[in-house]
Amino acid sequence: MLRILGYAVAAAFGLALLVGLGIGIYLWSLTRGLPDHHHLANYAPPVMTRVYAADGRLIAEYAHQKRLYVPISAIPKPLVDAFLAAEDKNFYEHQGVDTISIAGAVVANLRNYGEGRRLVGASTITQQVAKNFLLSNERTVDRKIKEAFLAMRLEETFSKQQILEFYLNEIYLGAGSYGVAAASLNYFDKSLDELTLAEMAYLAALPKAPNNYHPVANHDRAVDRRNWVLSRMAEDGFITPEEMRTAQAAPLQMHPRQDVEMIEAAEYFVEEVRRELYDRYGEDGLYAGGLSVRTTIDTDLQVKARKALRDGLTGYDRRHGWRGAERQISIANWQQSLIDIEMPRDI
Repeated sequence: MLRILGYAVAAAFGLALLVGLGIGIYLWSLTRGLPDHHHLANYAPPVMTRVYAADGRLIAEYAHQKRLYVPISAIPKPLVDAFLAAEDKNFYEHQGVDTISIAGAVVANLRNYGEGRRLVGASTITQQVAKNFLLSNERTVDRKIKEAFLAMRLEETFSKQQILEFYLNEIYLGAGSYGVAAASLNYFDKSLDELTLAEMAYLAALPKAPNNYHPVANHDRAVDRRNWVLSRMAEDGFITPEEMRTAQAAPLQMHPRQDVEMIEAAEYFVEEVRRELYDRYGEDGLYAGGLSVRTTIDTDLQVKARKALRDGLTGYDRRHGWRGAERQISIANWQQSLIDIEMPRDI
């Protein structure tokens, strides 16, 4: 009997050894081909080119991705706190992978799976940086394991502040916005230091699914998600309960940016500037180089020149006689008849 028990123990030990060896070989094979993360030290994100008139007005922007890069020192602390509360409250405690959150997610997912609800993730901000910069978006076990190993390597190489800077400037937040600075302009027409607490919480609500929380198309869901972020901020001690309630009561209104001003009749000028920049710096330089271009155009003179041309053409036309009626319309429904007349595009 003891001999049989010994054989069983030995067999179990051997099986465990083989399983462990198999897992070790599997993990080793995954980590062998991990991308090099050191190049992030020289990270140069694609930044939009901005074109200004002679008086400093912004008249054009060129970019494949609308992004303004902002150093972490210039990002308001409450905005950073909002993202930490929403995405990774243990950011400063873990080393790339949050085992406590993973355990909680496993328990929650067992319950969600049984109830047919959406599964939740437990990716840290560092893991999101690893995915966004170094991996694909495929939903596989292999990718998640690679993401975890890369996150730990990133934590060994970069400071927490550097990782936050990568994340807050790279994350897609909807409305064509990459990074918090571009999102602040595109949603609220504000720089980061002008945002209210409620607006900061809204931006922090977007990373998971920005299209699901659009402030116009999905207003109620957006408000609920924003208020959830505010409650997490209060729970984590970033804000007081009174600040939370005040921000939760604030309306959520989108104010699309207005600072790009296409001066009347300046479209041709701006297009010539674009072509000149393309010839000088190529496509990458134009659409991702972050160029700041000051042009010679005087916006006030341009508007006056446009008016003078229109007035001159109208006066010339009137001096050379009347060429007959456009058409005859019935007096019975003359308003609708006038509306139905197709006007020339330049009037």
